[in-house]
Amino acid sequence: MKKILFLTGTRADFGKIKSLIQVLDDRQDFEVFVFVTGMHLQEKYGYTLIEIERCNFKNVFTFENHTHETTMDLTLAKTIEGLSNYCKEVNPDMIVVHGDRVETLAGAIVGSLNNILVAHIEGGEISGTVDELIRHSVSKLSHIHFVSNKQAAKRLQQMGEIKESIFTIGSPDIDIMFSDQLPDLEIVKQYYEIDFEKYAIVMFHPVTTEYELMKDYAATFVDCLLKDNHNYVVIFPNNDLGSQYIIEAYQKLKESSRFRIFPSLRFEYFLTLLKNCQFIIGNSSAGIREAPYYGIPIINIGTRQQNRAVHADIINIDYSKEKITEALSIIDFHKVQVSDNDFGKGNSAELFLKSLQKTDIWELNHQKQFRDF
Repeated sequence: MKKILFLTGTRADFGKIKSLIQVLDDRQDFEVFVFVTGMHLQEKYGYTLIEIERCNFKNVFTFENHTHETTMDLTLAKTIEGLSNYCKEVNPDMIVVHGDRVETLAGAIVGSLNNILVAHIEGGEISGTVDELIRHSVSKLSHIHFVSNKQAAKRLQQMGEIKESIFTIGSPDIDIMFSDQLPDLEIVKQYYEIDFEKYAIVMFHPVTTEYELMKDYAATFVDCLLKDNHNYVVIFPNNDLGSQYIIEAYQKLKESSRFRIFPSLRFEYFLTLLKNCQFIIGNSSAGIREAPYYGIPIINIGTRQQNRAVHADIINIDYSKEKITEALSIIDFHKVQVSDNDFGKGNSAELFLKSLQKTDIWELNHQKQFRDF
């Protein structure tokens, strides 16, 4: 039996790895552990540990790593300490991490320095800001890479990763997007007391490298939303540096009945809302990755997704009042095609399981190799 430890620190990365955990948790040949930390344990962001507990995974461990949004380095250090202690207790054969968060980096550091195989989900992608630095650092600390597409696989090989360590499985959240697990729209609206017939979704995150400007960016964005006439479901940002400015700016939205504001949403419920919305506006990867699969119009603001925003139907604008207002004035007439982006066919969990069941993956050298390109 192989012991697999999954690390999750945000509602977003849990949505990405949930199907991977589920496909292993009930099997006799794997023992699954879930290390829960970060935003999941903060009431300010919806205390999304509740969503993990609803899944009834056998082994869930929680660790409070929060320091302050201005001390991400200390949060990293604290996470390393907590995860290291837990790994000494569990002794996992593999640590699975996702994406580009500081918790992800902590998982990769703990695994690589303790001779534990590290598997990275969705490495080799580009996004910009400090996220990209973390993502590529994690890739270099990881032994195994489960990537979304051929382009990501190619980038990892350009970084010197050996081809035998890279497995293309698609984006795991696509599994859930087109599954029968999504609730009906009316159930979701009733659950969250959303009485809009039509609505758009707002997801606006801080850009850490533009921290000093985020307060002004958030204020401008909120003013544009207030002057617009659409109804909006607004979801809190992640807890990166600058998030407090966005949350404070959102307080003005409470004065209008056109807005429903939530710290977080259940992942399947969010997907149902996304699937049926008029458009999504902000700078979330959901607008780059998930929305095109549903054929939803996207207004992408600023630099956070600038390297990812390659889909022809995305309206890319800067942070200015003029550009945001202009985009909102044309969005109702903006027609899009359902994306055929290469992020998988909804069978990521199946491909993930098959990869772990092969002996080859467990025979990969723990001593990292660099392959000249």
